[in-house]
Amino acid sequence: MALDDIDLEFVPLGDTGLRTSELQFGTWRFGKETDAGDVEIDRARATELLDGYEAAGGRFIDTADVYGGGDAEAWIGEWLADRDRERFTVASKIYWQTRDGDPNSKGTNRKNLRHRIDAILERLGTDYVDVLYLHRWDDDTPTRETMRTLSGLVDDGRVHYLGASTLRPNAWKVARANELARREGWEPFTVTQPRYNLVDREIEDDYLEACRAYGLAVCPWSPLGQGFLTGKYDREDGLTGDSLVAESGRFEEAYLTETNFDVHDDLDAVAREVDATPAQVALAWLSARDGVTAPIVGARTTDQLEENLAAAELDLADDQLRRLAEAKPGPYAGL
Repeated sequence: MALDDIDLEFVPLGDTGLRTSELQFGTWRFGKETDAGDVEIDRARATELLDGYEAAGGRFIDTADVYGGGDAEAWIGEWLADRDRERFTVASKIYWQTRDGDPNSKGTNRKNLRHRIDAILERLGTDYVDVLYLHRWDDDTPTRETMRTLSGLVDDGRVHYLGASTLRPNAWKVARANELARREGWEPFTVTQPRYNLVDREIEDDYLEACRAYGLAVCPWSPLGQGFLTGKYDREDGLTGDSLVAESGRFEEAYLTETNFDVHDDLDAVAREVDATPAQVALAWLSARDGVTAPIVGARTTDQLEENLAAAELDLADDQLRRLAEAKPGPYAGL
């Protein structure tokens, strides 16, 4: 299936009133340097991938001001310059330190937020971003200061909607911030971006419930478990242990476990039944989950992009969805 044979549909972005592509395109590898000093995705490849996503009907581009040291936003901006900006929804993120030796260039204090949004807009070559995420929660800045400043960015038109990324253990902080915002008449968070996939199921506790209660869109990152769910890792060669070490940064300990390979066995079985790849089935399962709005997919090549986006054409049977949901033991089984 060629990219222009895929027809991504639009789905509601929570209670925002916007509609988003059912699979969003993530650009975190744009300009990213490898340990060997190479660039994972250079400018030319980034343009090819954006072209491919557009050809498949995709219109939601997710980035951050630290991706590629700002190159990701600059390349997206160059690409958008030849198109109708209004036809695309662009999200970016703020949190991580951007200037060595400057402690105020990190977090969500007023000074940093106001400076960083201007730099984001300049690189993107646009007057606004559709969604501005907090890349992490800043416990050093009062919630009142952060929400009031973010609301001001919405009021002056530089931002349309506010999002919270990677805050799974802190669902209560998002809820508290939204209650404060509503009490003060400020803009609340309306979009979230947690990690979620077949083996990373931790948001199936109060996080998803809180998102449903507040009408928040849920746009998961790492829908393929950092590549584990693509099937490229072998059980015999890759098995390292029995415990999932979430957020450890150690891929082997976090993913190459007996439990996760058992999940992969079920994933492979369903993939054979529907004549699809494990990656496509994993994405189709996630898209069908109650409370999920639109997963964020990435790719290094147009072939990978084509494979991932083709998951939108795949419909799994109820029994297959249930089997995959129950493949993970513990409190997540059956959810």
